[in-house]
Amino acid sequence: MKLYAAPLDFRAIAEEFSVPTDFPADVTAHAAAAHDRYAESRRDARDIPFVTIDPAGSKDLDQAVFIEARGAGYRVHYAIADVAAFVEPGSVLEEESLKRGQTIYLPDEPARLHPAQLSEDRASLLADVDRPAVLWTFDLDSAGEVEDFKVERALVRNRARLDYDQVHQDLENGSLHSSIALLPQVGKLRQASSLRREAINLRVPSQRVSETTDDGAGHYELIIEPRYEVMDFNSEISLLTGMCAGQLMERHGIGFLRTLAAATPEAEEEFRSEAQALGFSLDGQSISEFLHSVDADSPRGMAIMREAQRLLRGADYVWLDDAPAEVHAGIGGFYAHVTAPLRRLVDRFATEVCLALSGGYEVPEWVRERAGDVVSTMRSTSQLASQVDKACLNLTEATVLAPWVGTNFDAVVVDGGPKREKARLFVLEPPVIGEAVGQPATGQETTVSLVKAEVAKRDVLFAWPAD
Repeated sequence: MKLYAAPLDFRAIAEEFSVPTDFPADVTAHAAAAHDRYAESRRDARDIPFVTIDPAGSKDLDQAVFIEARGAGYRVHYAIADVAAFVEPGSVLEEESLKRGQTIYLPDEPARLHPAQLSEDRASLLADVDRPAVLWTFDLDSAGEVEDFKVERALVRNRARLDYDQVHQDLENGSLHSSIALLPQVGKLRQASSLRREAINLRVPSQRVSETTDDGAGHYELIIEPRYEVMDFNSEISLLTGMCAGQLMERHGIGFLRTLAAATPEAEEEFRSEAQALGFSLDGQSISEFLHSVDADSPRGMAIMREAQRLLRGADYVWLDDAPAEVHAGIGGFYAHVTAPLRRLVDRFATEVCLALSGGYEVPEWVRERAGDVVSTMRSTSQLASQVDKACLNLTEATVLAPWVGTNFDAVVVDGGPKREKARLFVLEPPVIGEAVGQPATGQETTVSLVKAEVAKRDVLFAWPAD
């Protein structure tokens, strides 16, 4: 879940988890001097009218897209920032990225994988400038299924930097940019494909902290950001790319896969129980179909999306030379991370494998040599990112709730009963999932009292029944 909380200070969390938010001077200098190592071997694709779609204000633009009709089907052009062009093997830039693994998103200040000279400038697919990219081209049939694809290095030019609010309004008004006029059609077809695979597609909305003085006293509110349809359509293009990359690497027996074992029957049954507690009925639907139908913008919809994350525990990275190929159960097939190299280390290395396999040449030795380090770093930093996300959310919820200790709140018991010392519950407003002392029954709609909201300890506790 993306959390926007710029009014709050997360510096203590960055220090507690040793998350570096700046770079050594030599790394910054190297980034400023880096140049495109593959400039002479690129296809000139500047005639393709790419656009980017990102949150407003974003400067680290990994992906650009253009979709056109192809007979009864579609051709999707997808340009990904070519970070490997700027990060020379053995350089201080490479070594620093192997330490960091990925951008850690502190809500007030991201701790980036690469210096801003790369991530927000030279390697970013900014508008109206030529940029080196890795170009994926997908030919889809009329049902949105892949007939063929290829990947190559190219020089591209982004025609427009669009943001989600703008694209949503354009979609509502019937005035989408011509480069993405077919995105809703392709997005819906790919969503139907994911349902056929029984993929678990989480649409967790972002939350934003807002400072208010409406009641004469300053305090904070926690607001659910709208989850626009176009966000899901855009995500489908990224998922399409990751699946094709995963299939390519699995077929050749080399590369980096993102894996996830299927949820156990017990975990699925627990989720169904939690969904019922929150007022949902699956009515014989698969979990995939159910999640697709949920209004993620509603408080209960946000809660069930967060609960569904528990079905996707245990995701891992593997290097196929050292391990057998495994699917990603949440995707419903082989899968790889290749679409966010500005923000994830493994994408840079996995993309290089795909370029070699698609181009018919050997995977570079520098990829093979560091494969074990890449997997190890991604495992450790993914765990770190999860810990930081949880700490930031806990701090935010404690800060928002701190003025209201002793106040009663309406809540739904997500997981309770006599076997639990503390019940897990969903508070309707502000929308938080927390714990309550007591043993209310699962599914019970109740009132709980906030008995603790300690900001320094990031600790929130409710009690049931309320006084």
